[in-house]
Amino acid sequence: MNLSWTLSRYFGKQFLTVVLITFAIFLSLIFIIELVELLRRGSDKPGVNFGILFSMALLEVPRLGSRTLPFAILFGGMAAFLQLSRNNELIVARAAGVSVWQFIAPALAVAFAIGTFVITIYNPVAATLTTRFGQLESKYLEQRTSFIAVSANGLWLRQADSNGQSVVHAQHIDGRGLKLDEVTIFLYGQGDTFLGRIDAKTAVLKPGHWQLDDVWVLMVDDQPRHFDTYRQETALTESQIEESFAREESISFWELPHFINTAEASGFSARRYQIYFHQLLATPAMLCTMVLVAAVFSMKTSRMGGLLQMVLGGILAGFAVYFLGNLSLALGLSGILPTALAAWAPSIVVMLLGLAVLFHLEDG
Repeated sequence: MNLSWTLSRYFGKQFLTVVLITFAIFLSLIFIIELVELLRRGSDKPGVNFGILFSMALLEVPRLGSRTLPFAILFGGMAAFLQLSRNNELIVARAAGVSVWQFIAPALAVAFAIGTFVITIYNPVAATLTTRFGQLESKYLEQRTSFIAVSANGLWLRQADSNGQSVVHAQHIDGRGLKLDEVTIFLYGQGDTFLGRIDAKTAVLKPGHWQLDDVWVLMVDDQPRHFDTYRQETALTESQIEESFAREESISFWELPHFINTAEASGFSARRYQIYFHQLLATPAMLCTMVLVAAVFSMKTSRMGGLLQMVLGGILAGFAVYFLGNLSLALGLSGILPTALAAWAPSIVVMLLGLAVLFHLEDG
């Protein structure tokens, strides 16, 4: 029996409705938890009020929500299939000759469409909001005085301190930003008064200072001077530099390829951005995988009974996918796995397992 368009549309609509409700619940919980955390962090910060923290929590919800979407598909799918089973709709469809592959096909189509929407539209919007959240977090909560940007003409770094601020430009950097080549440091005093510039062949970050080699110091009130080595004080640390680079989730899917090429041309390791890009590409596959897992536990429940069994199975499956994803990500960041494989492996492995179980359970 071929599944009719009317029945397919009905199953797809039921699945989409329950998944959206589940996702909305997840977003509400994320907002409440994030708001409580921001209230804790901002309780002793001057100039921070509830309105600022409330808006920051709203800005952070889309980014965190995208991480929970696969689990919304999983639990929403189980709830949708269970509801159809409790209403005897799946039972009637199975009695009429509809196989498991036919009644989960609409859900797979909806999941794939959601994944495509996430990549093309949701992600760029979430990236913009994440960028704004990072700016507010830096200003009000972390009071960060450094900023790093990677562009087509190299690295730009700004640091402010009690004496003013300095802007560092480098044509090339190593993978962690600790060594810079072809360096220019622009010095500014209070009120953004230009004091001079320092040109160096290389700069290496040491505790409390930059170690500069082959240096020319040009101050506005002095003659140019050359030094073989020179120390320029800085409050930056290795961890601050790594944290100051753009968070991958603040870069739109459409901008990621250009950013990766620019970062690699500048000498910066773009591995985590490459993995994130492939993770985005794998989103439709991951969401379809969650539909298969939801169908596995829903079928077992409808045949063997036991709501608790389905819930516990779904939770364990969610933890397994989460653990597998983190393990694959760690292996990818360490270079043990290729970036594409690290991003796609969780979806592929879980999908194959879900298909194997469904083939075993399906007798239609």
